[in-house]
Amino acid sequence: WKRGLSVEDMEKYYTEDVPHVDWVHPVSKTELIKMQHPDYEVYTFGVHAYRGVSCADCHMPYRSEGGVKFSDHHIQSPLNNIDNSCTVCHRWGKDEIKARVEKIQDTTHQLMLDAETALVAAHKEVGQAMAAGASDTELKPARNLIRRAQLRWDYVASNNGMGFHAPQECARVLATAIDLAQQARLEVAKWRK
Repeated sequence: WKRGLSVEDMEKYYTEDVPHVDWVHPVSKTELIKMQHPDYEVYTFGVHAYRGVSCADCHMPYRSEGGVKFSDHHIQSPLNNIDNSCTVCHRWGKDEIKARVEKIQDTTHQLMLDAETALVAAHKEVGQAMAAGASDTELKPARNLIRRAQLRWDYVASNNGMGFHAPQECARVLATAIDLAQQARLEVAKWRK
């Protein structure tokens, strides 16, 4: 958190402050970072954080037993307990709440698949360029773009909630991942010319 909580802040930290590599992709030989469940970091960009709603408010909602109110320590998806988790603040019906959450998650999932498709193509094309004789120096710009794209995809993929905790931020991050992966592919195409 030295630089902040955004994916760009994390990228700067792992690139400039503490140059780090978790693994090297076997096809493209790109040095990559493995994001470690940035649930809190993603959450901070969402409306629930803005409104001061804590994780426990939704994932450990209050319940009553024998006239005593206490937090439910069965941590779970709020969708398993919409009455106590969601309808406390949201006045829509349970079906509408569930549909809204699932729409956010479906949209995020599709963006993740689009980013994965672009990343797989970029990794393969760098690998093909290597096989055709491209040097590490020539492939450095493409690998840098892949590293940045993969980090963004993983920032969203490795946090829980499938985009729900900060839908706009997750969509922005995945759109950037797609763009960076496609830019990497363009770098490889330039080398081929």
